[in-house]
Amino acid sequence: MKPISYGRIALGAAVAAILVFLMLPVLIVVPISFSDTRFMTFPPPAYSLRWYDSFFGNPEWIEAAKTSFTASAFAVLFATPLGVAAAYAIQNGKHRFMRYARTLLMLPLMVPIIIVAVGVFFVYSKTGYVNTLSGLIVADTMLGLPYVLISVSADLRTFDPTQEMVARSLGMNRLRSFMTVTLPQIKSSVIAGAVFVFIQALDETVVALFISGGDNQTLTRRMFVTLRDEIDPTIAAVSTMLTALTLCLIMVVAVSRKSKAGVVVRA
Repeated sequence: MKPISYGRIALGAAVAAILVFLMLPVLIVVPISFSDTRFMTFPPPAYSLRWYDSFFGNPEWIEAAKTSFTASAFAVLFATPLGVAAAYAIQNGKHRFMRYARTLLMLPLMVPIIIVAVGVFFVYSKTGYVNTLSGLIVADTMLGLPYVLISVSADLRTFDPTQEMVARSLGMNRLRSFMTVTLPQIKSSVIAGAVFVFIQALDETVVALFISGGDNQTLTRRMFVTLRDEIDPTIAAVSTMLTALTLCLIMVVAVSRKSKAGVVVRA
């Protein structure tokens, strides 16, 4: 019989406590979103879908959601190929500048977000990009690029580059050999990076508070302003839908990773 490991038990208890602490806001917000009362009350005395109806029936909420989803989709469209190209160049480049390039591209994750927001606002105020959709897209692309870089770089480190070299020796150019040999084997990391770019752009609040507004107000900025001005349970409904969407996207990443592991095992 194995002796009881009190250290392992303590570690498990600590992990469980942390998970409960992290999940507690979700366990409170979700029931509140189905409340029938005018104010946020937990536990709800009665349940209904009135706050979901309030969201879908309010043009301002819908416009904010459209802005957020549009900016997030375009951020994925731009950040994913840029991140893949940067990861490939850094992994295969021989110049010493590549080390500094990686650090430069990782700055949006290393610099406090409030400083990034102030810097972006200062630049946009000089160029007229404040409260514009294009400004949001550029900012979200910049903030999402490191996620693609990290995800794809991890796969490229384990990828055997001789496979691509063989394809090039048979007459393929570098782009075609990458698209036909390398990309299919790292597609799960590309999908993961793209998903995290979308989630980051959709959930971004601090930068959005500085550079979005008017007709191009994001969903998170409207939530913040609404919470500041009045406690509207519609916020709980929006939070629940965003949480559910995020979980679904994370499941997409998990499935793509699992399918890749299955292919490796069969190989």
